[in-house]
Amino acid sequence: MLTTRFVTGAPNWIDVSTPDLDGAAAFYGGLFGWRFHPADPGAGGDGVFRLDGAAVAGGSRVGPGQGPPSWTVYFASPDAEESAKAAQRARGRVLVRPTAVPDQGVRAVLADRAGVPYGVWQAGRRAGLDRAGEPGALSWVELWTADIAAAAAHYHAVLGLETSAAAFPGGTYTCVNPEGAGEDGVFGGVVPLTGDPAETAAHWLPYFAVTDTDAAVARARELGGAVHFPATDVPGAGRLARLADPYGARFAVLRPDPAGR
Repeated sequence: MLTTRFVTGAPNWIDVSTPDLDGAAAFYGGLFGWRFHPADPGAGGDGVFRLDGAAVAGGSRVGPGQGPPSWTVYFASPDAEESAKAAQRARGRVLVRPTAVPDQGVRAVLADRAGVPYGVWQAGRRAGLDRAGEPGALSWVELWTADIAAAAAHYHAVLGLETSAAAFPGGTYTCVNPEGAGEDGVFGGVVPLTGDPAETAAHWLPYFAVTDTDAAVARARELGGAVHFPATDVPGAGRLARLADPYGARFAVLRPDPAGR
């Protein structure tokens, strides 16, 4: 499960890139109760979303030509520079070179073989998110990709991630965990692209825990968001829905099944 015990390879940060930080703050504030706190003036308006004072995500402004609005998942790395080199050796790319964030840590943004952006965070004073796996916080991540085997090879080479198959209604689900963590360390999965018009490009999809999936879907609509997959019960996982904010950044909400893993 996803926790704030940030071992190597575990998700430890997440941020949304958007053309309108004020609008994004209004949307996620209305949906999850987050409050946006701008960083210092030299950060270009970037900042942190907080829930009851706890850091649950980052936010940054994306300008024309800088890529589509999106969420980026970051993974714990003991050495961001080495992770960047490993990504290149594993047929990926470096999108943002390792950069020190004063008094916080070192970040880099990489891309896997399919071009999917993801980040690595080398902890300094900040280890990562203050909350995970609880309502209003990151609770699961999924990689949607056309080639599961190639993706698994890339992330194993860069972050040591391991995959395993779990029985699932209608087939199997590819689970992901940090190296050596086993079943108790599973934090997400790898999902094949299905031809759904809303899911045509490979991407990482973050899930945020909620107490009522249907209410979250209705509220997202009220706030100008879109529904890509309606609220649905998934045995062993819970009730989930896939959404997008008003600017197109994709995410999901999940009311976990208390009897599931």
